[in-house]
Amino acid sequence: MLYDIRLAISYSYSAPAGAHRTVLRMLPRDRDGQRVLRGALRVEPAEDFRRDSLDFFGNPRTELSHARPLSAVSFTFEGRLLRDAPELPLDLSCGLSELRAEIAAVHSIAPDSPHHFTGPSPRVAPDPAITAFAREATSGARSVRAIVAALSRAIHDGFAFDPAATDVATDPAQAFAQRRGVCQDFSHVMIAGLRGLGIPAGYVSGFLRTIPPEGQPPLDGVDAMHAWVRAWCGAETGWLEIDPTNDRWAGADHVTVAVGRDYGDVSPVKGALRSAGGHGTSHSVDVVPVRP
Repeated sequence: MLYDIRLAISYSYSAPAGAHRTVLRMLPRDRDGQRVLRGALRVEPAEDFRRDSLDFFGNPRTELSHARPLSAVSFTFEGRLLRDAPELPLDLSCGLSELRAEIAAVHSIAPDSPHHFTGPSPRVAPDPAITAFAREATSGARSVRAIVAALSRAIHDGFAFDPAATDVATDPAQAFAQRRGVCQDFSHVMIAGLRGLGIPAGYVSGFLRTIPPEGQPPLDGVDAMHAWVRAWCGAETGWLEIDPTNDRWAGADHVTVAVGRDYGDVSPVKGALRSAGGHGTSHSVDVVPVRP
Protein backbone atom coordinates (compact mmCIF):
# COMPACT_ATOMS: atom_id res chain seq x y z
CA MET A 1 0.00 0.00 0.00
CA LEU A 2 1.27 3.47 -0.95
CA TYR A 3 0.56 6.27 1.52
CA ASP A 4 1.02 10.03 1.62
CA ILE A 5 1.58 10.99 5.25
CA ARG A 6 1.50 14.29 7.06
CA LEU A 7 2.20 14.73 10.77
CA ALA A 8 2.03 18.20 12.33
CA ILE A 9 2.77 19.04 15.96
CA SER A 10 2.78 22.63 17.18
CA TYR A 11 3.25 24.52 20.44
CA SER A 12 2.35 28.07 21.47
CA TYR A 13 3.55 29.87 24.59
CA SER A 14 1.83 32.58 26.60
CA ALA A 15 5.25 34.19 27.16
CA PRO A 16 8.19 33.80 24.75
CA ALA A 17 10.20 30.68 25.57
CA GLY A 18 13.98 30.80 25.46
CA ALA A 19 16.74 28.18 25.26
CA HIS A 20 14.57 25.85 23.20
CA ARG A 21 16.17 22.41 22.64
CA THR A 22 14.21 19.50 21.16
CA VAL A 23 14.65 15.88 20.11
CA LEU A 24 12.18 14.66 17.49
CA ARG A 25 11.25 11.15 16.40
CA MET A 26 8.67 11.99 13.74
CA LEU A 27 10.08 10.46 10.56
CA PRO A 28 8.86 6.97 9.68
CA ARG A 29 11.66 4.42 9.58
CA ASP A 30 12.74 2.02 6.87
CA ARG A 31 12.30 -1.58 7.99
CA ASP A 32 11.13 -4.94 6.67
CA GLY A 33 7.90 -4.35 4.77
CA GLN A 34 8.16 -0.56 4.94
CA ARG A 35 10.13 1.87 2.80
CA VAL A 36 10.13 5.67 2.88
CA LEU A 37 10.17 6.87 -0.73
CA ARG A 38 10.51 10.54 0.09
CA GLY A 39 9.96 12.82 3.02
CA ALA A 40 11.15 15.88 4.88
CA LEU A 41 10.81 17.37 8.33
CA ARG A 42 10.09 21.11 8.39
CA VAL A 43 10.51 23.35 11.44
CA GLU A 44 8.91 26.81 11.73
CA PRO A 45 10.54 29.10 12.63
CA ALA A 46 13.69 27.54 11.18
CA GLU A 47 16.07 26.07 13.72
CA ASP A 48 19.48 27.55 14.51
CA PHE A 49 21.08 24.11 15.00
CA ARG A 50 20.09 20.72 13.65
CA ARG A 51 21.57 17.24 13.61
CA ASP A 52 19.92 14.18 12.03
CA SER A 53 20.97 10.69 13.07
CA LEU A 54 19.70 7.24 14.06
CA ASP A 55 19.25 6.30 17.70
CA PHE A 56 20.32 2.99 19.24
CA PHE A 57 17.19 1.20 18.02
CA GLY A 58 17.58 2.53 14.46
CA ASN A 59 14.88 5.20 14.69
CA PRO A 60 15.41 8.48 12.79
CA ARG A 61 16.27 11.13 15.37
CA THR A 62 16.50 14.90 14.89
CA GLU A 63 18.15 17.17 17.47
CA LEU A 64 17.53 20.88 17.06
CA SER A 65 17.65 24.12 18.98
CA HIS A 66 16.61 27.75 18.69
CA ALA A 67 18.88 30.45 20.05
CA ARG A 68 16.12 33.06 20.21
CA PRO A 69 12.89 33.31 22.21
CA LEU A 70 9.86 31.64 20.62
CA SER A 71 6.17 32.45 20.95
CA ALA A 72 5.26 29.42 18.84
CA VAL A 73 6.99 26.54 17.07
CA SER A 74 5.74 23.83 14.72
CA PHE A 75 7.18 20.56 13.43
CA THR A 76 5.76 19.01 10.26
CA PHE A 77 6.68 15.80 8.46
CA GLU A 78 5.36 15.19 4.95
CA GLY A 79 6.30 12.21 2.84
CA ARG A 80 5.34 9.15 0.81
CA LEU A 81 5.78 5.61 2.04
CA LEU A 82 5.34 2.07 0.72
CA ARG A 83 3.91 -0.41 3.22
CA ASP A 84 3.59 -4.09 2.37
CA ALA A 85 0.94 -6.25 3.99
CA PRO A 86 2.83 -8.64 6.29
CA GLU A 87 1.90 -12.29 6.23
CA LEU A 88 1.38 -13.97 9.57
CA PRO A 89 3.45 -17.17 9.41
CA LEU A 90 2.51 -20.55 10.77
CA ASP A 91 2.80 -20.68 14.53
CA LEU A 92 6.19 -22.32 15.05
CA SER A 93 6.89 -20.50 18.30
CA CYS A 94 8.07 -22.48 21.27
CA GLY A 95 6.23 -22.99 24.52
CA LEU A 96 6.74 -20.60 27.40
CA SER A 97 8.81 -23.16 29.33
CA GLU A 98 11.35 -23.33 26.48
CA LEU A 99 11.53 -19.59 25.87
CA ARG A 100 14.05 -18.77 28.59
CA ALA A 101 16.60 -21.14 27.04
CA GLU A 102 15.99 -19.64 23.59
CA ILE A 103 16.56 -16.14 24.95
CA ALA A 104 19.77 -17.26 26.68
CA ALA A 105 20.99 -18.76 23.39
CA VAL A 106 20.95 -15.33 21.74
CA HIS A 107 24.57 -14.16 22.10
CA SER A 108 23.98 -10.62 20.91
CA ILE A 109 23.16 -7.19 22.31
CA ALA A 110 22.30 -5.71 18.90
CA PRO A 111 19.28 -3.37 18.88
CA ASP A 112 16.84 -6.18 18.05
CA SER A 113 18.18 -8.55 20.68
CA PRO A 114 15.46 -9.82 23.03
CA HIS A 115 17.76 -9.09 26.00
CA HIS A 116 16.92 -5.37 25.81
CA PHE A 117 13.20 -6.08 26.24
CA THR A 118 12.97 -8.52 29.15
CA GLY A 119 13.49 -6.38 32.23
CA PRO A 120 12.13 -3.10 33.59
CA SER A 121 12.33 0.03 31.46
CA PRO A 122 11.80 3.66 32.51
CA ARG A 123 8.03 3.62 31.99
CA VAL A 124 7.24 -0.07 32.49
CA ALA A 125 8.09 -1.54 35.90
CA PRO A 126 7.30 -5.07 37.11
CA ASP A 127 3.77 -5.22 38.47
CA PRO A 128 2.49 -8.35 40.29
CA ALA A 129 -1.16 -7.52 39.59
CA ILE A 130 -0.57 -7.15 35.85
CA THR A 131 1.50 -10.35 35.80
CA ALA A 132 -1.28 -12.24 37.58
CA PHE A 133 -3.82 -10.87 35.10
CA ALA A 134 -1.62 -11.94 32.18
CA ARG A 135 -1.11 -15.42 33.61
CA GLU A 136 -4.84 -15.95 34.10
CA ALA A 137 -5.75 -14.50 30.69
CA THR A 138 -3.32 -16.79 28.87
CA SER A 139 -3.82 -20.02 30.77
CA GLY A 140 -4.21 -22.87 28.32
CA ALA A 141 -2.27 -21.14 25.53
CA ARG A 142 0.41 -23.57 24.42
CA SER A 143 2.76 -21.44 22.35
CA VAL A 144 4.32 -18.05 22.97
CA ARG A 145 2.46 -16.63 19.99
CA ALA A 146 -0.82 -17.96 21.34
CA ILE A 147 -0.03 -16.32 24.69
CA VAL A 148 0.59 -12.98 22.97
CA ALA A 149 -2.70 -13.25 21.09
CA ALA A 150 -4.64 -14.24 24.22
CA LEU A 151 -3.31 -11.32 26.26
CA SER A 152 -4.14 -8.87 23.46
CA ARG A 153 -7.69 -10.21 23.38
CA ALA A 154 -8.06 -9.95 27.16
CA ILE A 155 -6.93 -6.31 27.19
CA HIS A 156 -9.14 -5.41 24.24
CA ASP A 157 -12.18 -7.07 25.79
CA GLY A 158 -11.58 -5.95 29.37
CA PHE A 159 -10.47 -2.33 28.98
CA ALA A 160 -12.43 0.72 27.81
CA PHE A 161 -10.94 3.19 25.35
CA ASP A 162 -11.27 6.52 27.16
CA PRO A 163 -9.03 9.47 26.15
CA ALA A 164 -10.14 11.41 29.23
CA ALA A 165 -9.03 8.73 31.69
CA THR A 166 -5.25 9.08 31.30
CA ASP A 167 -2.52 11.35 30.00
CA VAL A 168 0.94 10.85 28.53
CA ALA A 169 2.49 10.43 31.99
CA THR A 170 0.02 7.85 33.34
CA ASP A 171 1.67 4.84 34.96
CA PRO A 172 0.68 1.39 33.57
CA ALA A 173 -0.41 0.31 37.06
CA GLN A 174 -2.92 3.16 37.21
CA ALA A 175 -4.31 2.42 33.75
CA PHE A 176 -4.57 -1.26 34.68
CA ALA A 177 -6.35 -0.53 37.96
CA GLN A 178 -9.03 1.57 36.28
CA ARG A 179 -9.21 -0.60 33.13
CA ARG A 180 -9.40 2.53 31.00
CA GLY A 181 -7.06 4.51 28.79
CA VAL A 182 -5.74 4.86 25.26
CA CYS A 183 -3.40 2.95 22.98
CA GLN A 184 -0.30 4.00 24.94
CA ASP A 185 -1.81 2.62 28.15
CA PHE A 186 -2.99 -0.63 26.58
CA SER A 187 0.45 -1.16 25.05
CA HIS A 188 2.28 -0.45 28.31
CA VAL A 189 -0.01 -2.80 30.24
CA MET A 190 0.53 -5.55 27.66
CA ILE A 191 4.30 -5.04 27.70
CA ALA A 192 4.30 -5.29 31.51
CA GLY A 193 2.19 -8.45 31.34
CA LEU A 194 4.36 -10.15 28.73
CA ARG A 195 7.61 -9.30 30.51
CA GLY A 196 6.07 -10.56 33.75
CA LEU A 197 5.57 -13.92 32.03
CA GLY A 198 9.14 -13.90 30.68
CA ILE A 199 8.35 -12.83 27.12
CA PRO A 200 10.48 -10.00 25.67
CA ALA A 201 8.20 -7.14 24.63
CA GLY A 202 8.63 -3.62 23.26
CA TYR A 203 6.70 -0.57 22.16
CA VAL A 204 5.98 0.59 18.61
CA SER A 205 4.82 4.11 17.75
CA GLY A 206 3.39 5.02 14.39
CA PHE A 207 0.28 5.75 12.41
CA LEU A 208 -2.90 3.76 11.97
CA ARG A 209 -4.92 4.53 8.88
CA THR A 210 -8.56 4.92 9.82
CA ILE A 211 -11.12 3.76 7.30
CA PRO A 212 -14.34 5.84 7.09
CA PRO A 213 -17.78 4.22 6.85
CA GLU A 214 -18.70 2.98 3.40
CA GLY A 215 -19.79 5.79 1.10
CA GLN A 216 -18.31 8.56 3.25
CA PRO A 217 -15.13 10.48 2.36
CA PRO A 218 -12.14 10.41 4.73
CA LEU A 219 -11.80 13.40 7.04
CA ASP A 220 -8.58 15.39 7.27
CA GLY A 221 -6.73 15.00 10.53
CA VAL A 222 -8.66 12.00 11.87
CA ASP A 223 -5.77 9.58 11.63
CA ALA A 224 -3.78 9.53 14.86
CA MET A 225 -0.41 8.67 16.24
CA HIS A 226 -0.89 5.13 17.46
CA ALA A 227 0.92 2.58 19.59
CA TRP A 228 1.14 -1.18 19.55
CA VAL A 229 3.33 -3.99 20.89
CA ARG A 230 6.14 -6.16 19.55
CA ALA A 231 6.86 -9.50 21.21
CA TRP A 232 9.78 -11.89 20.69
CA CYS A 233 8.24 -15.31 20.21
CA GLY A 234 11.37 -17.47 20.12
CA ALA A 235 14.26 -18.10 17.76
CA GLU A 236 12.14 -19.63 15.00
CA THR A 237 9.50 -16.89 14.91
CA GLY A 238 11.36 -13.81 16.11
CA TRP A 239 9.47 -10.55 16.56
CA LEU A 240 5.73 -10.24 15.91
CA GLU A 241 3.65 -7.08 16.30
CA ILE A 242 0.13 -6.88 17.67
CA ASP A 243 -2.29 -4.03 18.37
CA PRO A 244 -4.13 -4.65 21.68
CA THR A 245 -6.29 -1.54 21.26
CA ASN A 246 -7.95 -3.19 18.26
CA ASP A 247 -6.95 -6.81 19.00
CA ARG A 248 -5.33 -7.45 15.64
CA TRP A 249 -1.90 -8.28 14.32
CA ALA A 250 -0.20 -5.22 12.85
CA GLY A 251 -0.86 -5.04 9.13
CA ALA A 252 -0.64 -2.78 6.12
CA ASP A 253 -2.61 -0.07 7.94
CA HIS A 254 0.08 0.17 10.64
CA VAL A 255 2.95 2.49 9.68
CA THR A 256 5.95 2.39 12.01
CA VAL A 257 7.72 5.54 13.15
CA ALA A 258 9.86 4.21 16.01
CA VAL A 259 10.44 1.15 18.20
CA GLY A 260 11.79 1.00 21.75
CA ARG A 261 11.32 -0.44 25.21
CA ASP A 262 8.44 1.91 26.07
CA TYR A 263 7.03 5.32 25.16
CA GLY A 264 10.03 7.09 26.63
CA ASP A 265 12.23 5.69 23.84
CA VAL A 266 9.93 6.79 21.02
CA SER A 267 8.26 10.03 22.14
CA PRO A 268 7.76 12.13 18.97
CA VAL A 269 8.76 15.38 20.71
CA LYS A 270 11.00 15.61 23.75
CA GLY A 271 12.78 18.73 24.86
CA ALA A 272 13.60 21.46 27.33
CA LEU A 273 12.98 25.20 27.38
CA ARG A 274 12.89 28.19 29.69
CA SER A 275 9.40 29.62 29.92
CA ALA A 276 6.93 31.37 32.19
CA GLY A 277 3.18 30.86 31.93
CA GLY A 278 1.13 28.29 30.11
CA HIS A 279 1.35 26.74 26.69
CA GLY A 280 -0.94 25.12 24.15
CA THR A 281 -0.35 22.28 21.71
CA SER A 282 -2.00 20.76 18.66
CA HIS A 283 -1.42 17.49 16.86
CA SER A 284 -2.80 16.23 13.55
CA VAL A 285 -2.08 13.26 11.29
CA ASP A 286 -3.23 12.36 7.79
CA VAL A 287 -2.52 8.94 6.29
CA VAL A 288 -3.91 9.02 2.76
CA PRO A 289 -3.76 6.00 0.42
CA VAL A 290 -2.38 6.94 -3.01
CA ARG A 291 -4.73 5.77 -5.70
CA PRO A 292 -3.15 3.94 -8.66
